[in-house]
Amino acid sequence: MLDRRKFLQLGSTLSASAVAHGATNLNATTEVPFTKLNVRNRNQNRSTLICSQGMVATSQPLAAQSGLDILKSGGNAVDAAIAANAVLSVVEPMSNGPGGDLFAIYWHQKDKKLYGLNASGRSPGNWNLKAAKDLGLNQIDPYSPLSWSVPGCVSGWEALVSRFGQLKFSDLMTSAIHYAEEGFPLSPVIADGWIGRESSQFSNLYRTFCPKGARPKFGDWIRNKDLATFFKILANQGSGAFYKGEIAEKIIRYSKKVGGRFSMSDFENHTCDWIEPVSSTYRGYDVWQLPPNGQGIAALQILNLLEHFDIESMEPNCAQQLHLFLEAKKLAFEDRAVYYADMDFADVPLKELISKSYAAERVKLIDPDRAAQKVAPGRLKNSSDTIYLTAADQHGNMISLIQSIYHGWGSKWVPDGLGFALQNRGELFSLNPEDLNRLEPGKRPFHTIIPAFVTKNNIPLLSFGVMGGDFQPQGHAQVLMNMIDFGMSPQQAGEQPRVAHFESSTPKGTRSTGPGLVGLEEHINPEVRQALIDKGHRVRQSTGAYGGYQAIWRMNDPLRYFGGSDPRKDGCAVGY
Repeated sequence: MLDRRKFLQLGSTLSASAVAHGATNLNATTEVPFTKLNVRNRNQNRSTLICSQGMVATSQPLAAQSGLDILKSGGNAVDAAIAANAVLSVVEPMSNGPGGDLFAIYWHQKDKKLYGLNASGRSPGNWNLKAAKDLGLNQIDPYSPLSWSVPGCVSGWEALVSRFGQLKFSDLMTSAIHYAEEGFPLSPVIADGWIGRESSQFSNLYRTFCPKGARPKFGDWIRNKDLATFFKILANQGSGAFYKGEIAEKIIRYSKKVGGRFSMSDFENHTCDWIEPVSSTYRGYDVWQLPPNGQGIAALQILNLLEHFDIESMEPNCAQQLHLFLEAKKLAFEDRAVYYADMDFADVPLKELISKSYAAERVKLIDPDRAAQKVAPGRLKNSSDTIYLTAADQHGNMISLIQSIYHGWGSKWVPDGLGFALQNRGELFSLNPEDLNRLEPGKRPFHTIIPAFVTKNNIPLLSFGVMGGDFQPQGHAQVLMNMIDFGMSPQQAGEQPRVAHFESSTPKGTRSTGPGLVGLEEHINPEVRQALIDKGHRVRQSTGAYGGYQAIWRMNDPLRYFGGSDPRKDGCAVGY
């Protein structure tokens, strides 16, 4: 077997060489890093995609191909990502769409710099703790109009294209309009998540997505005329139509009709923000996330703790590796529950949370042999459905983008004539006035969706993400262990069986009362399951899957992209 880190070491070495020498020609001595790699406990189901001119990886093939068409027509990674995201709004509407939010990390090759974008929306200006108390609420119903926050997705699309795109915004909506208007065949995994029962409360949802009165099946032809009309308006008028024009007016009218709190000023005042990504190192690699209101730094906290253990010497998915990961997750998530919130409203101790010194103190709480039965947050200074996609182009630009309407079908409320559901992110606000993530007017709620990036010596290596609500930081850490500690390729790293930990405390005010519950995907060895039980974990065998993953690894001299796409989803990586 090759050295487990060979893939990573070679990738970073070649990248550094290319930057140093401006190299674009093939180095005859270069060895592809994972052609001989033997993953000992599981074969991969898909081959790693290798291309040189550009690549797009998404959770649905039509979206990936639409992004690839954009690359071939002269667009760059940003253009391809936005076109793919728009198509995903049509073909995977339970997971994403214009009614949701967006986050992105973008590597701009010319600037040799990462840029972060927070395009998440804020709570209505007339929605606050007193209003919630007057309604007798202890928590916000995820399927109530009170769970709505202003959708930020469209502002994110336009911000990315305006700053970094090469094509017109309208050109990027063409494929989405086509599939919404002309239709498409429903893919199998997405079909499993389609709505199927009648409900008078969510009549617009069922009228839009079950127009024949029954749940469509895998392979059935789907159209969404309202969504096609929406995208035509957006193509002609840009984001102004969504936040200040006729789309905003339709959403406001609908909100007033069904008991929402939206006003026109909520939309007019919406902005997305360019922000600095934050990072910590793992085994010498810089792992980048976006700061709160998202949960990305939880992945950094987990990795900081795991760095104290010799994971490389262990077998992938052995009991000891999984035990250490689970204990690190539990510690990070207790901090997540207490300290993560909109940084415009809360004094989040960001630097302390992701510092190595803090991890060195917290790691003392991890018993290598026993699962902790009760975990508390650290003491610091302090006053699920989603799509993930990634794209790369011939110039070396790379984008890591995630977009969601939160729960499957979001809030399940579809504004009249628009063809998409509004998100329910506001459900994640705490109604406890003592919590940092408490409900306040014009505030961004805690967010689960997180894009990620890896560099070394300011050289871009990996754009990746793992979908799945609270699971996302857990998925990020597991994927990176697979690559960095065990030397797996992007495809192999994503196909490995995963574990998930549940019942940690949450930023919306719930607190853990025990060790939590561990879920194991199929193909985890039964002996490993028993060993985890022996260490004090509550374990269940899952019949489902955890997360959905896409990734692009970059190597230089010459420029090449290695793509991975999760077989847990319908999608693929495509390129040329």
